[in-house]
Amino acid sequence: MAIERTLSIIKPDAVEKNSIGGVLALIEGAGLKVKALKMMHLSRPQAQGFYAVHKDRPFFGELVDFMTRSPVVVIALEGENAVARYRDVMGATDPKKAAEGTIRKAFGANIGENACHGSDAKETAAVEIAYFFPGFEIG
Repeated sequence: MAIERTLSIIKPDAVEKNSIGGVLALIEGAGLKVKALKMMHLSRPQAQGFYAVHKDRPFFGELVDFMTRSPVVVIALEGENAVARYRDVMGATDPKKAAEGTIRKAFGANIGENACHGSDAKETAAVEIAYFFPGFEIG
């Protein structure tokens, strides 16, 4: 099995509900190790840059508004097959369709406010981690 890194963002909805600890417990319970973590309030330019891949999609403005409304927790995770493992622990994008025991089932409200973001591939994870954590910040 390959040791990988992936990015997690605990989104504003989960932070506002004081669910950070619960989300972290599920992450660590899945065998993923926190390599770097910080709470931050994304600026509009930061959110627009991070989600630039979606800039031509109709939901882009709403997504940026949501991600900038209050603080988020950005986490670099590491573990065996970290990308797939974290996607499993996140659950389906729609919390109503997510499996029991997943982050989105436990803490998400709907497709838009679904508690967390996770990288979708190893290559994406590298770009996303570098966006928030310059290399010198992660051991």
